[in-house]
Amino acid sequence: MRIALFQPVIPQNVGACIRLSACFRVPLDVIEPTGFTFDDRAMKRAALDYGPLGHLVRHQDWAAFQRDRPGGRLVLFTTRGATALNSFAFRADDVLLFGSETSGATEEVHSSAGARVVIPLQPGARSLNLAVSAGIGLFEGLRQTGGLASPAEL
Repeated sequence: MRIALFQPVIPQNVGACIRLSACFRVPLDVIEPTGFTFDDRAMKRAALDYGPLGHLVRHQDWAAFQRDRPGGRLVLFTTRGATALNSFAFRADDVLLFGSETSGATEEVHSSAGARVVIPLQPGARSLNLAVSAGIGLFEGLRQTGGLASPAEL
């Protein structure tokens, strides 16, 4: 399982996702362009002390991501999702894709997804923060597929 962020615009969200991917030992793909200067200094500051960023892969654009990403189903988390998270069956090789905080995902991204998932919210609630959504989706995916650390590993 891995996390992918499509054209994120808020560096703190990327930093939180770097920490999330480090803590759960899953790769993180960032699909550019981003809405901020994506340099090592900024990312190290955002990621705090979570060590080397070897689990982070940057892609120049959507086409590069599609060309270079490992196999596995592309699961798009979107407010226009077709399946509620609590009804969705994850696979261990899924790529969990999250759209831009301000504009979501393009039609091209939607049409490339093998599945579209929505996190059920209370009526009237618009959406969750990107990093919160990624954490919820990743935890559920890892829980279903046996990818969580065991208590003996803690």
